[in-house]
Amino acid sequence: MPVTRVSWTIDEYHRMIAAGILDSRRVELIEGEIVEMPPEGEPHAYFSSEAGEYLIRLLGNRATIRLSKPITLSHDSELEPDIAIVQRLGREYLQHHPYPENIFWLIEYSDSSLDKDLEIKSKIYAQASIPEYWVVNLKKRQLIVFRDPQDGQYATKFTLSEGTIFSLAFSDVAIVINSIVSV
Repeated sequence: MPVTRVSWTIDEYHRMIAAGILDSRRVELIEGEIVEMPPEGEPHAYFSSEAGEYLIRLLGNRATIRLSKPITLSHDSELEPDIAIVQRLGREYLQHHPYPENIFWLIEYSDSSLDKDLEIKSKIYAQASIPEYWVVNLKKRQLIVFRDPQDGQYATKFTLSEGTIFSLAFSDVAIVINSIVSV
């Protein structure tokens, strides 16, 4: 007997959340599938929190820094990146999570989820035309930068472990790699 998968929409997913069905689970909706997120280890929690605070200080009122909060990408994907740097829309976020057009760039901290973040999430973010996506490889203390979404993939990918980087959205702000990777 063949297995038939059930694909969920954002509305169905939100109704499950509102009904409390997913209260005890750390999950996100990826291309219609409800996917459990691995628990955060101490390094993951520490580095993402410290980097979030650093970006808040660095960018000030130019962007909102959302830590482990949902973003809505399509009718069947609502992910929770570790850090989302988004437009400052204030109370508008009471009506919806940030959409792709509200997102400057995203950051994921990866240990056990590295393959998923590099392969699956990079494609989803590129398909949603997120201009920039960073993955911090916690094992190697490296920053992997994806840019230029084209045809459902990022055309540019490079790895850094020191120095500074300038995001595409804020090209006048130098971001110290060590403040993101090895705080």
